Amino acid sequence: MNIPAFGVGTFRLQGQAVIDSVRNALDLGYRAIDTAQIYENEAEVGQAIAESGVPREALFVTTKIWVPNYARDKLIPSLKDSLAKLRSDYADLTLIHWPAPGNGVSIEEFMSALAEAKTQGLTRQIGISNFPIAETRAAIAAVGREQIATNQIELSPYLQNRKLAAFLQEQGIPVTSYMTLAYGKVLKDPVIGQIAQRHDATTAQVALAWALQLGYAVIPSSTKRENLASNLLAQDLRLTDEDMAQIAALERNGREVSPEGLAAQWD
Repeated sequence: MNIPAFGVGTFRLQGQAVIDSVRNALDLGYRAIDTAQIYENEAEVGQAIAESGVPREALFVTTKIWVPNYARDKLIPSLKDSLAKLRSDYADLTLIHWPAPGNGVSIEEFMSALAEAKTQGLTRQIGISNFPIAETRAAIAAVGREQIATNQIELSPYLQNRKLAAFLQEQGIPVTSYMTLAYGKVLKDPVIGQIAQRHDATTAQVALAWALQLGYAVIPSSTKRENLASNLLAQDLRLTDEDMAQIAALERNGREVSPEGLAAQWD
């Protein structure tokens, strides 16, 4: 099964805010939801899903294993704990959240444990997040390229990650872009603003359409129902070659997230 091209993210959302956001998203037609153990909102996401009335099999739920749970004896129990919070027997996709090179658990160990979780039916697909090229190669060596459903990476008009994205496309590993709006910074960009005006669209729609047109999946989040609805319309926006070229020129290595000890050497 392919990764859905459009989902709703829940990073930084907790308590009632995440319940409302997921409930609104499901109500508006979203069917893919992205969470993680470290977001500490899996239980609220599970509650929102349970109360939505949308059948579980109609949804695509992604979670991510957090660093203290990477060891072989901890990974599967931690995923079972996540599933209990999510009120589900399985995740559609489970990712290793960061390579965490200083963690003392090898890529081979945690990828093998993640593959075992898939064998046990706890997750339908597995993948990685925030993995540069060398670490992606190690993950491929551990479980095989066809096992890796996606690499979820920070990627926006200000951080286009071309080298890594090209490598992943070469390997046939789909890219999921997170932080596509760069914490809202790209929404104020004058170039994106002009493109939005030409298309009678919002700046968020333009940035999301840009990523979609490059073949990436996107998972924008919002606490506002009108923004969740508006973001969905990015799927219908077709940017011209000139628009795409103008956005390509906005690259500035504008990385927003790179936690010490968790990130490996970026390409």
